[in-house]
Amino acid sequence: MADLAIDDFYAVIPAGGIGSRLWPLSRADAPKFLHDLTGSGQTLLRDTWERLAPLSGEDRIAVVTGRAHRAAVERELPGVPDHNVFLESEPRDSSAAIGLAAAILVRREPDVIIGSFAADHVIRQTRQFDFAVRQAVAVARAGYICTIGIQPAEPSVGFGYIKQADELIVDGAPEAYMVERFVEKPDLETAKQYFADRSYLWNAGMFITRADVLLAELAVNEPELHAGLLELAEAWDDRDRRGPAVDRIWPELKKIAIDYSVAEPAAEKGRLAVIPGHFDWDDVGDFASLSKLNSSGGRNELAILGEDARVLSDASSGIVVSQTKRVISLIGVRDIVVVDTPDALLVTTSENAQRVKGVVDALKLTGRGDVL
Repeated sequence: MADLAIDDFYAVIPAGGIGSRLWPLSRADAPKFLHDLTGSGQTLLRDTWERLAPLSGEDRIAVVTGRAHRAAVERELPGVPDHNVFLESEPRDSSAAIGLAAAILVRREPDVIIGSFAADHVIRQTRQFDFAVRQAVAVARAGYICTIGIQPAEPSVGFGYIKQADELIVDGAPEAYMVERFVEKPDLETAKQYFADRSYLWNAGMFITRADVLLAELAVNEPELHAGLLELAEAWDDRDRRGPAVDRIWPELKKIAIDYSVAEPAAEKGRLAVIPGHFDWDDVGDFASLSKLNSSGGRNELAILGEDARVLSDASSGIVVSQTKRVISLIGVRDIVVVDTPDALLVTTSENAQRVKGVVDALKLTGRGDVL
């Protein structure tokens, strides 16, 4: 029974952003989700699709992506129905992306439950992931907005946190809890306190809810955004009206993360629940994270990515990503990050991996869009 697809459930994959902390590997025309970053032999997007298909069925997965990525997405996901590819004219953050999917799907199926799962995350132990999502769907049927939090593996400063509160009694969700509050990325000392507390979970950005419940929350907290999404959804399934509506409405939608527009306000009202996820999870947020994923977490190992990588290493650790045939030689360097592409070279350390985004911002200011 547990292997059957969930009848009233639709999986939504927001596939946007460029993954700027993984530049120059991740680019505007080849974002993070279109790369194989784990050695699985397929992209993160394809991994996500295969993880969700048993839960929803292949014909009930929607992908929200940019117009520029449509061909690549459809090439990676040949099973996705054309009417389930929702195209953005430009990035407007997660509230617009997930809200658009909710507004379209609720018109097609008024009682639908949607689950939003990023296209570029790495999840191990798919059976445990499956169990967590099925619990979250049960919680959503009870009228709550539900998220899946990850039990921290270390006191990380790279993630936001969810403070779980009292147990929530819902049939089919034995591990459900209410959410007390969301917490922004902490400093190291605070992260250590959260790690010791164990009632704090990493915020993995997964949200499962009835589509109409999500839209009702948006209507209260962001009425202009809500109105724009409803207007788009009303025109969406009419091919002649869709394009003009997107061009007119989408660029004017407010940029705001769904954490702020929906999740945090719902937590304050006692309408947000959480299921602890008992599986390995990583958002591959920077090269330090990528290094851990590809070296079994060993600090003394060197991870090498690239089909034609030519790397000589002596007493060195970290990660090398090579997209050229250049010989890269490392001697006595620890926690090094080297990313070698035909038109850009990045050299940093794992400790400074989060600062790569600053390079991208600087290149934008100098007008070097040719390498972004």
